[in-house]
Amino acid sequence: MNKRILITGGAGFIGSHLCERLIKEGNEVICLDNYFTGSKSNIVHLLDNPYFELIRHDVTHPYFIEVDEIYNLACPASPVHYQYNSIKTIKTSVMGAINMLGLAKRTKAKILQASTSEVYGDPLIHPQPESYWGNVNPIGIRSCYDEGKRCAESLFINYHEQNDVAIKIIRIFNTYGPRMNPEDGRVVSNFIMQALLNEDITIFGDGKQTRSFQYVDDLVEGMIRMMGSRDDFYGPVNIGNPNEFSMLELAEAVIRLTNSKSKITYMPLPADDPTQRQPDISLAKKELNNWEPKIQLEQGLQNTINYFDNLLKQGWTRK
Repeated sequence: MNKRILITGGAGFIGSHLCERLIKEGNEVICLDNYFTGSKSNIVHLLDNPYFELIRHDVTHPYFIEVDEIYNLACPASPVHYQYNSIKTIKTSVMGAINMLGLAKRTKAKILQASTSEVYGDPLIHPQPESYWGNVNPIGIRSCYDEGKRCAESLFINYHEQNDVAIKIIRIFNTYGPRMNPEDGRVVSNFIMQALLNEDITIFGDGKQTRSFQYVDDLVEGMIRMMGSRDDFYGPVNIGNPNEFSMLELAEAVIRLTNSKSKITYMPLPADDPTQRQPDISLAKKELNNWEPKIQLEQGLQNTINYFDNLLKQGWTRK
């Protein structure tokens, strides 16, 4: 049966891919976005589809609609954007969760929270299982995002226990792919743009800190499987690629794949930047029909490089 599905942050990098996939599966999709970090260009190709609706709205204000499912993705996710207006970031995570949970409660919709690996902070356990409570600085430069998402998880659990709202919580690990914002300050987009422009590639710290990079299509598959998982499983569940790469390895791969003349330079590591991040995905494999990432780094990077290369050919320039 086709569903009416609301996606907050639907014009964002991840949200636009989710909109596309859910429409392709025959659903009616309502995309809600205030364009703080999302962009109409990400979903313009869907606007002629009669089953797609785009609404400009900020989730810090209530929204009323009848839907079957809600994917709550609204929140700036890169340090450049979430630190730009830290109070707005916390409000989006907390007030956005309250408003969408209220909507889910009223309409009896199932609701999925896009949480983050940032809830683990700078982890003392490696790789990170869902049972790990994290090592987060509550007053640090990243706390507006980290603590906002942690509070949102708490709200989801409490709405489930107190009001019987059907919830799902996923923790997303570093995700990349086409439609990333070239200026979002994330490491994959930074490195690719610097390499394509033959600029120095900037590594913060010694380059030994690691991340696990997940291609966006694998994440979308995990989200949809989580939404469709058994009723008594609501997470949280890690959705990420367990293959771990250092910043130096990533920079070298990007230079090679772009045939760039870029040199690698080093800058001081920002405050509270995690030194390691790697998901334990055994729970996702067990509960989400053997879900695991299919697209590995080289293939995913090449797809993303092609996207950014096309942007430059179309005349994209830095703001």
